[in-house]
Amino acid sequence: MTDIEKSAATTVIPPADTGRRHFLKVAGTTAAATVAASSIPRAFAQKKAINIGFIPLTDCASVVMAEELGYFKKYGVEVNVVKQASWAAVRDNLLSGDIQAAHLLYGLPLSVYTGVGGMAGKEIPIAMVIDNNGQAITLANSLSSVAGNDLKKSGAAMNALIAAKKAPTLAVTFPGGTHDIWMRYWLAAMGVPQSKVGIIVVPPPQMVANMKVGNMDGFCVGEPWGGVAVDQNIGFTALTTQQLWKNHPEKVLGLNKEFSARTDDVKAVMRAVLDASAWLDSLPNRRAAAKVIAQQKYVNASETVIRDRLEGRYALGAGQGTKQYLGDQMMFSRAGATNAPRHGHAIWFMAQYVRFGLLKQAPDYQAVASKLLMTDLYAQVAKEAGLKVPSDDMSSFTVTLDGAKFDPKNPAAYIKANPIPV
Repeated sequence: MTDIEKSAATTVIPPADTGRRHFLKVAGTTAAATVAASSIPRAFAQKKAINIGFIPLTDCASVVMAEELGYFKKYGVEVNVVKQASWAAVRDNLLSGDIQAAHLLYGLPLSVYTGVGGMAGKEIPIAMVIDNNGQAITLANSLSSVAGNDLKKSGAAMNALIAAKKAPTLAVTFPGGTHDIWMRYWLAAMGVPQSKVGIIVVPPPQMVANMKVGNMDGFCVGEPWGGVAVDQNIGFTALTTQQLWKNHPEKVLGLNKEFSARTDDVKAVMRAVLDASAWLDSLPNRRAAAKVIAQQKYVNASETVIRDRLEGRYALGAGQGTKQYLGDQMMFSRAGATNAPRHGHAIWFMAQYVRFGLLKQAPDYQAVASKLLMTDLYAQVAKEAGLKVPSDDMSSFTVTLDGAKFDPKNPAAYIKANPIPV
């Protein structure tokens, strides 16, 4: 990999005080490794570096590889990629300005602004989408009766556990974030009341260790942690999120509000991440990426597990064999189809908040989506990069798992037609 520059500066910003957070966090320790920053070239000597946060997950790859491949420098910005301890830490550090941008859960800015994830009314603008697919719901081996693709059978097994007073505790990564919604959506599709199970919040890198010691019975998180649980024979993959909603939006490039006004710098960062995204969607490059992001300063996990699931090869565990995903594994570009932020997707997430009772009344869907999504800027950057902007911004779509159709122009009708089990 002679074309990869070993110049990444990776540090850990400790999470801010948690007294104001609106969620339960399982205690755990997060290793903090600090790597000295490389020297800043003369061209950047008078310009402060941009700190871009990331969580140790496979889908941080476009941010990490934009740095490692020299794409940020190509577009004239000096960047430090900064490892974060939890999604709450990312939220707090974006709002405080300690970091200027971040690899971020799609739902987090919506959750924060609406108050589901704390800090109601605070804006975290969304510049672009980073990836589709590639998350998983993993269950402990003791819940193998819930394995398989038959929702009715799996739901009956889960409800039987609840009736026997053995309701599982399930972990997600942030209230109203993507993993929280994937877990709740799966439960609803199986006919399982979410109020009957425990749903707690655990930072992604702590998922496997917490399930190993029995703090919970399952979790929804990004790779590689689902694959690591299978590899260590701690759990099995019950559902991948591409099975739930093929090509769903997953992570975004989120911005500090003040930084979002620095248009030239934001566009440069976006161009670098778009280049890295296209590089990652060339499958032969994924092996090189797996080797890089597996390092301790990035994801700190098995290169083999990262590589396999990046290539769409899933060992599922619990006697389910191996499944090969082709074209619907984790995707970073799809010639720009991945990266365009869509108002309809933002409205879908907020409709789930109402549907699942996370919000007691509907927000002004369109106003919130328009406030947070930087669609006009993305269109400019896409044009400069020679990428087509999709024309489906507010188009109806169907969720793969249960066939539910969503019209972003009428979320109230969708909620009424799709009640959750109680």
